[in-house]
Amino acid sequence: MRTIIEPFRIKSVEPIRITTVEQRKGFLAEADYNLFRLPARHVLIDLLTDSGTNAMSAEQWAGVMRGDESYAGAESFYRFQGTIRDLTGCEHVIPAHQGRAAERIVFGELLRPGDLVVGNTHFDTTRANIEHQGAEALDLPCAEAAQLDLPAPFKGDINLSRLEQVLREKGSRVRMVLLTLTNNSGGGQPLSLANAKAAAELCRRFGVPLWFDAARFAENAYLVKLRTPELAGRSPREIAREFFALGQGVMMSAKKDAIVNIGGFIAVRDDAVAQQLRQALILTEGFITYGGLAGRDLEAIAQGLEEVLDEGYLQYRIASIAYVGRNLTAAGVPILQPPGGHAVYLDAKHFLPHVPVRFFPGHALACALYEHAGVRGCEIGSLMFGRRDPQTGEEQPGPMELVRLAIPRRVYTQSHMDYVVEATVELFQQRSQIGGMRIVEQAPALRHFTVRCAPVPANELPR
Repeated sequence: MRTIIEPFRIKSVEPIRITTVEQRKGFLAEADYNLFRLPARHVLIDLLTDSGTNAMSAEQWAGVMRGDESYAGAESFYRFQGTIRDLTGCEHVIPAHQGRAAERIVFGELLRPGDLVVGNTHFDTTRANIEHQGAEALDLPCAEAAQLDLPAPFKGDINLSRLEQVLREKGSRVRMVLLTLTNNSGGGQPLSLANAKAAAELCRRFGVPLWFDAARFAENAYLVKLRTPELAGRSPREIAREFFALGQGVMMSAKKDAIVNIGGFIAVRDDAVAQQLRQALILTEGFITYGGLAGRDLEAIAQGLEEVLDEGYLQYRIASIAYVGRNLTAAGVPILQPPGGHAVYLDAKHFLPHVPVRFFPGHALACALYEHAGVRGCEIGSLMFGRRDPQTGEEQPGPMELVRLAIPRRVYTQSHMDYVVEATVELFQQRSQIGGMRIVEQAPALRHFTVRCAPVPANELPR
């Protein structure tokens, strides 16, 4: 069948508000042209992120009702722990209230100033937490990742030759290698099992721990199954377990592939490391059997980690993302190819070739899409990953200029996706009218969350 049907029935609905273009222009101005500042009630289809925006299942809601809220040793923790142990093979499971809390604990305890963390591509909060410790986050994406229109199957891979070179030349500084599943900053692209195995072998050779950021591990496992012929007969669970068996530790924001609205965890093999991390948890998050979460949250995460590996769900999830990408491509809209696991990434540099990078084409495109159709996306470009030189005031651009349309799990239907495609194609046909953006006020770190901007009309842009 060509029609993609959602493998679930809808038992509860939430109204969304339809606004006019003129209203949205006013809302953007009130938010200082920052989509993170925009009240959600003014958004028609919200593709800002797939993190914590998921719809939970009937079984997850049943788990919420079963949640044991005992302060210490709650039954809900033991179910949570057992599910994660079975999946990752790690003995020690440490709950955290979300992914960046897990990052703060791990990096705060394991990193020192001058240390180096090497990855396929670090995401924004990961990089910020590393740099907050005085350490350095080094991205080593594979060569194919730089070619946005190249439909290579595993553009989330780490560059193995560069990894070996860094480990040989700077091994004393490298505190860990961190592989992100899938590579969010690189376009939601999967990491191949072969690449992970080769990276693990290099880590063993040079005595450096390998960690995984597992936020979208199930989508990664299913894409590996689809794109690796010799793994076609394996289940997503088996493939995920094989990935995790390669590492010494796992961090996860459960707000992605555990299909919940809050939560995360750390899983480690080493007893001494686990003890160190648990002490930090008690100091800042909560006791070791709840870690900043309610028992009901632990139940929902445990159930979600089971549901996300259902092959029927994953088939629908990946097909629905591919559907959006395929229809945009057919209309000539430039996107990062191939579509990955959780989002479609618009190639803002080619969508808006008349907007110089210093006027933030990705951010300008994201704002224009909201103004045109009420669809909120997220810039993954020079506003998020660029830097302003504190000495000269000059902008140092990011590696790519993208707009991520991140699709929440089990929230929108195919008709919503058709609307997104139609709106984006219409905007592409009017692209010459879209101007740029300039920064009015920014924070020193993670500026995209709170930045204030102002529009630069298209006729005022330098040619």
